Amino acid sequence: MDYLLFSYPDCQKCQEMKSFLQATSLSGQELSLVQKEGKLKIREFLPLVKRDGSGAIILPTLVLLEAGRPAAVVNRAEELDLWLKSKP
Repeated sequence: MDYLLFSYPDCQKCQEMKSFLQATSLSGQELSLVQKEGKLKIREFLPLVKRDGSGAIILPTLVLLEAGRPAAVVNRAEELDLWLKSKP
């Protein structure tokens, strides 16, 4: 399983997600939303991305990919842990 992690510098929740990911067997790529590459790539997933009450993207946004296709989108390490435990 692969992932794309969309993050923002100095984001505590993003750091928590990165730490959790390091303890898993998942491999992937982190994309900063302050850089052009990250801003362009997240557009591919906008229909799946969760937003807060004001319409802002909830960070971090982790897109889990199976066979190159989105399998899940999570925003917290706890959500990722539950999702991973639900997989056979």
